[in-house]
Amino acid sequence: MRVLTAWVASVTLDPVHPVSTLPVTGEVFLDARGSERALRVSWHAEADVVVLSLWRQGTCTGTFRLPAEDVPDLIEALRDSLVRSYDAASARLGRVEPSAG
Repeated sequence: MRVLTAWVASVTLDPVHPVSTLPVTGEVFLDARGSERALRVSWHAEADVVVLSLWRQGTCTGTFRLPAEDVPDLIEALRDSLVRSYDAASARLGRVEPSAG
């Protein structure tokens, strides 16, 4: 998590685009395309929502407020997709024959 902490610190110090401090119950995920893009997930108990925000070069480019009651459905969708992806990769590996050495 050191990379994420450094990324958040560098974004927070940007004088052009002030960023609110990440809540204690939040997380930052860096995009696979590079550290200039990120997904910030933060829990807002006072509003009973989880906020997903997209960041690019320290600027918030969009937010999505997911009602807390829908969080289990999102987690289930992610889990199901991960299982299907794993199963597909495992099936592909099973078809690969070891090379003759």
